[in-house]
Formats: sequence, structure tokens, C-alpha cells
Amino acid sequence: MKMRTGQRRHSSGIALPIVLLISSMLLVTAAAWFEAALVGARATGNSEDRVQAFHSADSALLRCARIALDSLPEPRDITSPLGSEPEKWRLKASFEGASANAITPFSTWPHAAKPPQCLIEPWPASTENSGGAFLITARGFGRRVGEVWLQQQLEIAESGAVGHWRRVVAKPFQTNSP
Repeated sequence: MKMRTGQRRHSSGIALPIVLLISSMLLVTAAAWFEAALVGARATGNSEDRVQAFHSADSALLRCARIALDSLPEPRDITSPLGSEPEKWRLKASFEGASANAITPFSTWPHAAKPPQCLIEPWPASTENSGGAFLITARGFGRRVGEVWLQQQLEIAESGAVGHWRRVVAKPFQTNSP
């Protein structure tokens, strides 16, 4: 079959816009998947940081509770209610600075910005002859800026120590950034 040179096949040029439309749809879809993957990676990293900080604070809380119990001369029975809650844990100076009362029960903590800290405060009973308790506040750090605060109230009795655990939801003081 011979093609005549005088006849040309006419195309309307619709193929290029269709290919460009499909390519742009694939590009937008790929960009959306990439963004979703980045958001998921950030969320996973933040979750890992919070878990790291939680375990750091929990370990410091356990170690400081043991330190508090070992420092008692002899346990007494609690027969009266405890007095007002100690307030030093709410002060920034108790955890940071030269006059900080908080101890560092571990010299380092793996994958954390800083080792955990804890503050042991006596919580006296409302009468003088009855036993008291301790309020132990622990602060754990994650790799980046994650920070978790945990507390335990240890009531001392002849039968042993009774611990009441609680998580501090918000930081008790705000760090001023320069």
C-alpha cells in the first residue's frame, strides 16, 4: 500500500494535554503521600521522645523512693491526716541553678538530652507524734525537648510504705527562652 503524499492525516493534538493531566495527577498524589509519610515520621519521633522521657522519670521516681525509704530511721504509723502539700516542686529554683535541691539519681541516661532529676520533700502529718510521708517529684527528659513530670506520695507506716502515684500534666514552671 502506497500512501499518497498529498493526503496527510490530521490529528487534533488531544494526546499531549491528556498525558500532562495524568502526569500532574500522579505528581500531586505522590506529593500527598510523601507529606503523609513525613507527618507520620514526625509523630512517631515525638511519641518515642515522650516514651523515653516517661521511662526516664519513672526510673528516677523508683530510685528516689528507695533513697527516701532507706533514709528513714524507723517507720511510724500514720494516724492523722497529712498537712498541706509541699510546694518546693513547683519552683524552678528547686530543679535548675546553683541552689537546686533536686538530685540526679543517674549520672547519664541513654538517648536523653539530660539525665533525670528528682526532688524528695518531707510531707509532715498534721500532728507531731504521728508519722509522715514524702512527696517525690521526678522529671525525665527525652532526646529533644520532651519532658515528663511524675510524682509519688509515700506514706510511711509500721506495715510498710504505701505509694500513691500521679502524673503532673503540665510543667509546674515555665522556662523563659532568651
